[in-house]
Amino acid sequence: MSDAPGRDFIRQIIFEDLESGKHDEIVTRFPPEPNGYLHIGHVMSICLNFGVGEENDGRTFLRYDDTNPGKEKQEYVDAIERDVHWLGFDWGDRLTHASDYFERLYESAEKLIELGVAYVDDLSAEEIREYRGTLTEPGKNSPYRDRSVEENIDLFRRMRAGEFEDGTHVLRAKIDMASPNMNMRDPTIYRIRHLDHQRTGDKWCIYPMYDYAHGLSDAYEGITHSLCTLEFEDHRPLYDWFLDQLKPEHRPRQIEFSRLNLAYTITSKRKLGLLIENDVVSGWDDPRMPTIAGMRRRGYPALALRDFVKRAGVTKKDKLIEMSALENCVREDLGDIAERRMAVLRPLKVVLTNYPEGQVEMMEAMNHPNNPDMGTREIPFSRELWIEQDDFMEEAPRKFFRLKPGGEVRLRFGYIIKCEEVIKDADGKVIELRCSYDPETRSGTGTSERKVKGTIHWVSASHGIPAMVRLYDRLFTIPDPNTVDDFMEVLNPDSLETVDAILEPALADLGSGEAIQFERLGYFCTDSTEHSADAAVFNRIVTLRDSWAKIEKQAMQSG
Repeated sequence: MSDAPGRDFIRQIIFEDLESGKHDEIVTRFPPEPNGYLHIGHVMSICLNFGVGEENDGRTFLRYDDTNPGKEKQEYVDAIERDVHWLGFDWGDRLTHASDYFERLYESAEKLIELGVAYVDDLSAEEIREYRGTLTEPGKNSPYRDRSVEENIDLFRRMRAGEFEDGTHVLRAKIDMASPNMNMRDPTIYRIRHLDHQRTGDKWCIYPMYDYAHGLSDAYEGITHSLCTLEFEDHRPLYDWFLDQLKPEHRPRQIEFSRLNLAYTITSKRKLGLLIENDVVSGWDDPRMPTIAGMRRRGYPALALRDFVKRAGVTKKDKLIEMSALENCVREDLGDIAERRMAVLRPLKVVLTNYPEGQVEMMEAMNHPNNPDMGTREIPFSRELWIEQDDFMEEAPRKFFRLKPGGEVRLRFGYIIKCEEVIKDADGKVIELRCSYDPETRSGTGTSERKVKGTIHWVSASHGIPAMVRLYDRLFTIPDPNTVDDFMEVLNPDSLETVDAILEPALADLGSGEAIQFERLGYFCTDSTEHSADAAVFNRIVTLRDSWAKIEKQAMQSG
């Protein structure tokens, strides 16, 4: 049992429940609806539910809230299980579904009718909304609210038998149409949906509502602490009301915590779906998406996501967390484990005019500057090289320490070179640099005491590997896209740039989804969907430094 100081309020409640003997085992659940892919907000819930289970030698269920067959797909089920496993959690033999309890939930609904606290209503959905009232005005009772138990049982059984069309009847709880809590104004328990269910087929044509099915499923599974986000706080009285009426053998406790909201993202599944439908992104796993699948494809390590939610903390206050906080977790994780390689994203040719034609030298390079145990590799060096366009400036300021006409720079793991001539095309664009090299300055030889202030990376032109590299950035231009009427209006037009890069030969050996640092440029990984031996495709995971930090801080403060 965890007894570490500084525990969050939920872990404190669990600690006290165990200490007092209220529970001798902690049982939690993660209950996603399979109507889309999981996102960054779900990472908090997954880590919390599975985390407190693991910390206290308890159990955690993965239970699908599959009560809405019109929006649920097997594709989403498979994605959810992949994501939970990838984050490092396992449910063992505790994979369940709300649909496992459909018969039991139906029987409980009949019991509510028999108790006189549920009735079949013939009002249309629009009429029910009109009767419900407003936040300042009470609702009014349905004209069907006082039907007899016998009539309600008969109608409910006929609903189940498929006698009625969609929308003609619902089963409602009989609570209080004047309650200040709108959720308690005779909420719907069952509705008619003549739809095949992904697991039960056409066995059912009535389906329970989430607020009804969720709490009872918790009770059936012996859940001790039902951990929900804050939007369910106003639903807790209804959660408890069903338990009060039906008195199941086990009574769970619902506790709410704040959602994890990440700046420059949206997490509404509906809105994420619109991004896909409108071809803004390529799919649920587009590396710009805040979905777990998208972040995995982009190259975010699972441990970095777990560290991020741990740092964000479990609180009762909604918060919008800076994107830089997540990216710093990614950098910290990759900084220790990602080997270094050289790649040129925007190539500019360099010809070493005094280097022997046809000669190739192998330069020894460390795979990680701070970890000798990662070993070394050899990089081919030749007369013609590629360097970054940004590493040359024709009219350079005084403190520009990279290459310029008449200037010198060291090639990493190679020689000192001097720019002797600049070649331009007919439009005046620089297309080639003619340089000389100093053969006495090879790195690691100690034969020359010459020093220069700048060092740049390079790739041998005759040995480099062509690759498509995708440079990802924030998907939106403002920290909270939910604050505008149309979130499509604040999309970042520069969220994706694709460049044709040249990579050092050692990068040909990377496996699918493997992360690496391109020296001086950032962390990248092979695209797990499109990369192959014949067509290299890399995604930028994160830059080496946070270029957005100042902008984001100002935007968050002003917003």
